[in-house]
Amino acid sequence: MDEIFQALIDRTRGPLNLDRVRTIFGDKKRPHYDKRKKNPTRWGVVVETPAYDVTIFKVHYGKMTLKIYTKGERVLRIEVILHNAREYRWGRSLPCFPDIVLRLRGILERFLNAVGCMNTCFVSDDLLEQLPEPTQVGETKVGGIDLNKLRMRRVAEAVLALSASPAGFTASELAQQVRSMSGHPESEYGARRAAYDIKKLRGKAIVHKIGNSRRYESIPQGLQALTALLLLREKIIRPLLAASSRPQPPSQPAHPTPTDHHYESLRSGMRLLFTELGMAA
Repeated sequence: MDEIFQALIDRTRGPLNLDRVRTIFGDKKRPHYDKRKKNPTRWGVVVETPAYDVTIFKVHYGKMTLKIYTKGERVLRIEVILHNAREYRWGRSLPCFPDIVLRLRGILERFLNAVGCMNTCFVSDDLLEQLPEPTQVGETKVGGIDLNKLRMRRVAEAVLALSASPAGFTASELAQQVRSMSGHPESEYGARRAAYDIKKLRGKAIVHKIGNSRRYESIPQGLQALTALLLLREKIIRPLLAASSRPQPPSQPAHPTPTDHHYESLRSGMRLLFTELGMAA
């Protein structure tokens, strides 16, 4: 269970683009109210190891916390904590309690879908042909998605980064995430362009609108396909093409991991395939 949990954290930490990751060696007990009151609003991830062979993975999102931890050797427990209902205007009286529980359940299910899609992703056989084709969203005809263009790749990476947001994301938040990755000013990529890119993703069933609001969330099947396409392009095809143009890699790692061995096997095999096909990388 511990090996599965650690691998899950390592695989999802990068794509989710979580703000800060730190390890805290502290007390196993939850802090008192007066200590929490002095702390500012936390955003990002905390990985706690309060005891030997116990790891707690927390995602802080304002006044909410998503918590994953192992309980025993065969139980992986995941829960969502609402620290202050006043922050979200859901009501705080007893009749509002069932509605709050349903909202938290939806948040937890969306988070599990995002983590599960990044943990196990796939691409359908006809997606590559259909992705660049134009589609229609309502009465608006929108273009297709070309991941060979830098702008769409950044949009796709931003959608992956925002997919675990408990309340979804808006066009403005998507534009801000893209600008943080590219360093461009708001005049080059603002909320209007982000809204058009969201329509493209909606046409390909990658994201959809949450009710009648202006917030969006990822669809599990679309998120799996988007993760797989980015992973294949950035983590497999590009490194292999770059390494296949050299007879030998420039240096060997002192402590190779299983991933390093797989890359070396693929590099050698692709170089032989390129030689047989008469193609230079």
